Amino acid sequence: MSSSKQTCFTAVFVSACVLGAAPFAASSGAHDVDDTVIAEQRRSLSENTLFAGYGPQSPRDIDSSGGSNRVRFASAPPHTEMNLCNIHFHESAEHRGGEFTTYAGNGDGQGHGTGFKYSGDLSIAERAPLDEPVAQTEHGSLVPGDTIELHYVFTTARVDPGPTLGSCFSEAIKNPQLRVEAQVLVLVNDEEALDFTKLTRLQKMNGLTQAVNIPSDTGRPVEYAGSTTGPGYNERGSPFQVTWSVRPKVAKVSIQSVARWLAYNPFDEDHAHGVRNLVINPDLLSDFGR
Repeated sequence: MSSSKQTCFTAVFVSACVLGAAPFAASSGAHDVDDTVIAEQRRSLSENTLFAGYGPQSPRDIDSSGGSNRVRFASAPPHTEMNLCNIHFHESAEHRGGEFTTYAGNGDGQGHGTGFKYSGDLSIAERAPLDEPVAQTEHGSLVPGDTIELHYVFTTARVDPGPTLGSCFSEAIKNPQLRVEAQVLVLVNDEEALDFTKLTRLQKMNGLTQAVNIPSDTGRPVEYAGSTTGPGYNERGSPFQVTWSVRPKVAKVSIQSVARWLAYNPFDEDHAHGVRNLVINPDLLSDFGR
């Protein structure tokens, strides 16, 4: 890669260019891969994506608006004019910024044990452990104090909501506009906190499926042009063009209500998804200004 592709768009990122480490301090997770693993993944992402015509990528630091990716696409309509097609969430926030700036560590290099955590404080009662595991997988389970990033996915295609991104396309429209409304949540052992089953409640409005309880009190959403996420894109570009709205403030949600939703929902979701490495190369990011 040429030296011109190793420059960074603010001084904060001078030591965190395409080939460098992330611009945040890692936690000391016992099972974290070495920084060189993440650096190599970022190198591969840049080499496989930069000159292949891909559009801007996600996730990103929403507190930094700069980016130099030249691919442009029209912003998706407001979510109220689109169909909700999928809901899912990731363990830890994929995006960084606002009230979620604490780095969880490098994790296993495959999207587990990484991402960003709520930077605020919780009470002892809110962090009290549960008797039963929530969303247990081979990578562990969710516990009070964990952070998740909830994704409400919308499409301009006429579809019914269902599992995976595939539910956002139809036989009639294979290239719909896509929008993700994102909300970062912290799980607490408190049934008086927000109810996840209510946050994800669906209703038909004017012929469109809507999530009627998307939080409206967690700050002005940061809107930018990006892509789909997930650790499958750590080393290759996502070809999907997505308009993102990411809320900067974290809301507290009852972990018990998350467990109830995972036990039954129309999206076949039963666990938290892994996260994609934060995209820091400015050539892979859009410029959304301020």
